[in-house]
Amino acid sequence: MHDFQYKNETLFCEDVAIPKMAEAVGTPFYLYSTATLTRHFAAFDRAFAGIPHITCFAAKSCANIAILRLFASLGGGADIVSGGELFRARTAGVDPQKIVYSGVGKTADEIREALSAGILMLNVESEQELAMIQTVAADLGVKAPVSFRVNPDVDPKTHAYISTGLAKNKFGIPITEALRVYLAASKLSNITIKGVSCHIGSQLTQVAPFVESLAKVKRFIGQLSEQGISITHLDLGGGLGIRYNAEEPPEPAEYARAIKQELAGLACTLILEPGRVIVGNAGALITKVLYTKEGLKKFIIVDAGMNDLARPSLYDAFHLIQAVERPNREQAVADVVGPICETGDFLARERAMPKVEADDLLAVMSAGAYGFSMSSNYNSRPRVAEVLVHGDAFHVIRTRETYETLIQGESIPEFLVS
Repeated sequence: MHDFQYKNETLFCEDVAIPKMAEAVGTPFYLYSTATLTRHFAAFDRAFAGIPHITCFAAKSCANIAILRLFASLGGGADIVSGGELFRARTAGVDPQKIVYSGVGKTADEIREALSAGILMLNVESEQELAMIQTVAADLGVKAPVSFRVNPDVDPKTHAYISTGLAKNKFGIPITEALRVYLAASKLSNITIKGVSCHIGSQLTQVAPFVESLAKVKRFIGQLSEQGISITHLDLGGGLGIRYNAEEPPEPAEYARAIKQELAGLACTLILEPGRVIVGNAGALITKVLYTKEGLKKFIIVDAGMNDLARPSLYDAFHLIQAVERPNREQAVADVVGPICETGDFLARERAMPKVEADDLLAVMSAGAYGFSMSSNYNSRPRVAEVLVHGDAFHVIRTRETYETLIQGESIPEFLVS
């Protein structure tokens, strides 16, 4: 459910007409609904009521500080994967004790920043990373709180690029080797073991893979207990999918019931890292038609490209595309493409689309997750504005980049200056 609805054949976000915003901020731009973000966060968090838990929003999915601040105000934390995301989370006012840090390639400087900030824990992904954390923590004179990301070798039944829990994936420590690593960590002077972490992938549309991985991790926690290693936090990651097209993902309540049932008898604080399920359908990319072209096939050329929304080109992902005005007009099959100099620059292919003309607006739906956060300056295109609607008002939460910002930090060396 989301708050993008037609009123008198014009698409609104909450109580603001999208053409009004397009006129004010230009196109393309990302658009988010505060009401949808709030409702989705609450629905997920409430589903785990009754058990100790922290809902740590996956910042990589949508990292704008206004959105991180909204979730922090609702009691949420942050799942981060870089020093930049740590900086964003702290700037947004996220409680450090609700921040968990994942990722296979943390640098010494990033580890130092995280320990200095006093975050809840680092999710360790390799033995060499553990050694680096020990070195940095000793240098700081602190004990580093850690969890190890355990790879349970479970097929999440999702796109290969967003599967993370199989033995062939780069993430985590194989569950068959994890006990040895935990025992080694328990002997390190500047390491405090707090938890076990497990994240098997993204855009999962079935509960079964979550339950299967949790069952393996639960047995593993029992093995740790037998060795005298107590676990206070269990990080189950995120990954719950959303409806883009014909998917039928479980609702958060169904997911939570299955997790709670499998958790029975385990005394741990549960860490959850939802991202897409909260923000995906809360955002849209608004773009303007530049031209239409017909030959062997029909093309709708818009001002948003693969640098603005990478998912269709990267994953062949489906996003519903709607006309912002007069949605029920006659349709024709077309490719919706952008201005990037790549054949792979498309938002939709062979799609039944409303017959649009130059200057018409289109809304690329379900773009709140991994939309702006994956955007780039490819073809020297300034990154777009981000807008947050709250009731009958809208707020620009990121201004559109300019040509000047494109070359910020670049310079011409003296030997090239005539």
